[in-house]
Amino acid sequence: MARIGAHFHVEHPLDEAVACGADAAQFFLGDPQGWKAPVIPGGDPAAVKDAFAAAGVDIYIHAPYVINVATSNNRIRIPSRKLLGQHLKAAAAVGAKGLIVHGGHVTAGTDAEAGLENWRKAVERIERPLPLLIENTAGGDGALARTLDAIGKLWEAVDGVAGNGEDANLGFCLDTCHANAAGIDLADAADRIKAITGRIDLVHCNNSRDEFGSGRDRHANIASGTIDPALLLGVVRAAGAPVICETPADGGGLAADVSWLKENLPA
Repeated sequence: MARIGAHFHVEHPLDEAVACGADAAQFFLGDPQGWKAPVIPGGDPAAVKDAFAAAGVDIYIHAPYVINVATSNNRIRIPSRKLLGQHLKAAAAVGAKGLIVHGGHVTAGTDAEAGLENWRKAVERIERPLPLLIENTAGGDGALARTLDAIGKLWEAVDGVAGNGEDANLGFCLDTCHANAAGIDLADAADRIKAITGRIDLVHCNNSRDEFGSGRDRHANIASGTIDPALLLGVVRAAGAPVICETPADGGGLAADVSWLKENLPA
């Protein structure tokens, strides 16, 4: 069975993961909308690593949303590279399986090739002590990881400079809500992504509050969104990767989603 986990917006993600029976916990190392350096919970990365390992819970770290290594705006791109590097090191220190970062975007009127070149430079220059997982995004005309065509161009750009094999430490995170918002048919999304990247390292299994192709990123619990839950199961099965639910926790919804996936996926 795939490892099934969730994203926790709490100070003690391990406690929450154990409480809802999760095999993995994704969390931030600081303010997701801020530029401050990452902060290790409790201050001791070794202690965090050991505690999660003892509980049998895998760690995934999500990079701050403000990071955008694709932009031509120096006041954003340069700090983004620095912050991304800091989070990669911090995530590795706590024993994370991967660091997830959004594909970013170029500003209006800027050719996408400029963003692709900025991504090439980022991959060349930023040390990756653990896998950097690029996540597809829901909307935005200048987004570099929204459509399948855009993902293909981005992957071609970064894969060419990342190196070979496991040492490349570069992978892909497929978000089902984002794909649905971008107009990607989930019936064969995992297979089509694999045809582009050769891999899916993590699935963000999220339903959506909005309709197909909406461009809006509003997550819903698995049983209450506009996406047929059977489609979500199909993505997870086809991806063959660990799963993180980033769904609302209100009323026990997040724990219910983790439980539902465990019940409906084969052992």
